[in-house]
Amino acid sequence: MKLRTLLLGLSSAACALAQLTSFPKPGYFRETFARTQAHVELQPPVRLKDFVAGGKLELSLKNYLALVMANNTDVQIQFVSLDIPRYGILSAMGAWDPTARASFSATRSTGLPSSALDALSAAAITKSLTQPYSLSYSQTLDTGTSYSVGFSGSKTSQTNSFLSYNPSITANLQFGIQQPLIRNRSRYVNRLPLMIAQGNYKVADFNMRGNLLGLVNNAENAYWNVVSARETLRVQESARDTAKAYLEYMQQQLDLGAISPLDIYNPKASLAAAEVSVSTARYALAQAEDALRHQIGADLDPEVRKLPVVLTEPADPGSTDRFTYDREEEVKKALAINPNMKLALGKMDVDDLGIQSAKNGLLPNLMFNASYTAQGRGGIFYPGSSSLLGDGTAAPPVPGGISDALGQLFGFGYPTYQAGLSLTLPIRSKAASAQMGTAVAQKKLDALALRNQEQNIRLQILNAVTSVDGAKEQLKLAIVERDFAKLNLDAENQKYQLGTETNQNVILAQQQLASAELTLVNAQISLRKSVLNLLTQTGELLDERGIVIR
Repeated sequence: MKLRTLLLGLSSAACALAQLTSFPKPGYFRETFARTQAHVELQPPVRLKDFVAGGKLELSLKNYLALVMANNTDVQIQFVSLDIPRYGILSAMGAWDPTARASFSATRSTGLPSSALDALSAAAITKSLTQPYSLSYSQTLDTGTSYSVGFSGSKTSQTNSFLSYNPSITANLQFGIQQPLIRNRSRYVNRLPLMIAQGNYKVADFNMRGNLLGLVNNAENAYWNVVSARETLRVQESARDTAKAYLEYMQQQLDLGAISPLDIYNPKASLAAAEVSVSTARYALAQAEDALRHQIGADLDPEVRKLPVVLTEPADPGSTDRFTYDREEEVKKALAINPNMKLALGKMDVDDLGIQSAKNGLLPNLMFNASYTAQGRGGIFYPGSSSLLGDGTAAPPVPGGISDALGQLFGFGYPTYQAGLSLTLPIRSKAASAQMGTAVAQKKLDALALRNQEQNIRLQILNAVTSVDGAKEQLKLAIVERDFAKLNLDAENQKYQLGTETNQNVILAQQQLASAELTLVNAQISLRKSVLNLLTQTGELLDERGIVIR
């Protein structure tokens, strides 16, 4: 079963997210006015105790890599790093967000007297109150079209005034539209920033996958380092036990008087050297285990980090026939699936979009705009002094209010139409030319980087295949060397028992066998690491290890 990579939450800072709900839904106000939580709470390592058995942390390679993907801090950093380009996409989409505006103000003023006589008469001083208000809604579409709808008006009243309307109430309804005809005129051009942001996200995703390949490679190397240190310790302990048994045999002969006391020092020196090798191997194993605990986050758990580690994978890779690779096929495979190759190709795609965007910036800006305005007026109407009734008296005021203004407004009897073109012609645009030149130069750099990446991948694959072939050959020769070292030690023991050989040659044969077994262990681990390196270079490592990134 394939491992499922769980993106565990690193923090509880959910309130720090952007506005994901539109107005006027309740979630909009919660996201907008909620207190930002800047505190980051890291979660403890998970699933470690699932693999504790008999007071030991027992791990197969599969389970070990599952813990690496779930708990390794460097792995989690790679996942979180994708949030920045992901929000870059959201930021690019913000160009088409609608906006609503509302305003209201009140201004009260007292007019200055026009003469000293007016200053003495309170009836000659004019006082006014003006209260304008407005509501508007505007949005830019991805086609480049901008539209706006607005409602505005005001209420104005004055004392000692001869205005026809007092208070005067006005209402206006405006519709406006703008459409680019050359620059920014198509949906494709206006979506270029969004497509660039999406391309940058893909580039970041490929970069993250390439980094994950390296991190998983390092983690598996740490696993095989522990296996190697464990097998080295086993070989050194076996060599020590052999030296100890041989010393006991020589001590018996010395006690029986069969050998000279001078012959006992060589076996004792051999045992002392074996003890030194065991001590060195034991501390090397402890260091390798500490590195492995760091990879799975066990060093963060006070209970688990004290447990001994038991790895179930053997050092022996088995038959070497299955590790046969065609050099050109591996190169072809790597060029198709290696994340670094996809990363270089993704940058080229982003460069193409950048050139298109820079080209758009060089164009003249021809804009069509049109608007429609409807108007209305209301309030208390005061007829002029010339408006007299039949009996010679002035006509009384005509009452009115906001309903009159709205009636005239929505009756659309007093419209205003406007349409026009505006042209902005860049006589010389150095900034746009520089942007175009930069975009073209960046594509050239990325094209050369792509070629360099292809060459590097080819060289790395060829070296990796050669390393696997060399490790296979060394493993076969190490097995032959180990077998002959065993036969040689048996022969030396038999010759010594027959009295035809000295104990010095027996000890030398023991040392040669220990060296041959160490060479065999190193060859086995070298083959496993060579195959691991090849899978990393081709980009197959995650799939081969059953790691799925969601």
